[in-house]
Amino acid sequence: QVQLVESGGGLVEAGGSLRLSCAASGGTFSTYAMGWFRQTPGKEREFVARISGSGRSTYYADSVKGRFTISRDNAKNTVYLQMMSLKPEETAVYYCAVADRSWVTSTSPSRYTSWGQGTQVTVSS
Repeated sequence: QVQLVESGGGLVEAGGSLRLSCAASGGTFSTYAMGWFRQTPGKEREFVARISGSGRSTYYADSVKGRFTISRDNAKNTVYLQMMSLKPEETAVYYCAVADRSWVTSTSPSRYTSWGQGTQVTVSS
């Protein structure tokens, strides 16, 4: 079972940037695809981005394309989410998640087997 710990959340003004990190332990990190999701109270968890086990393939939600970048350092067992030009409506708890294979083609949270505890991102207007 892979354990995930997110960090890097915080308060930022609209238009600002943040970089989230997700450290993994307990598995062979490079064999698993990783994803970032976000959730606000009363809403379903929303897909943000995913990256293949090798790091060569990525996919983004349309709403963040061109502003967010997902990357990973398999030597450090860490995946990152660089977020730029943040908007107030992107205030949410951001979660990283690990899949049980090197690549997934779905944006559904059900394809991911382990989740971090989440990190709060607040974007002020």
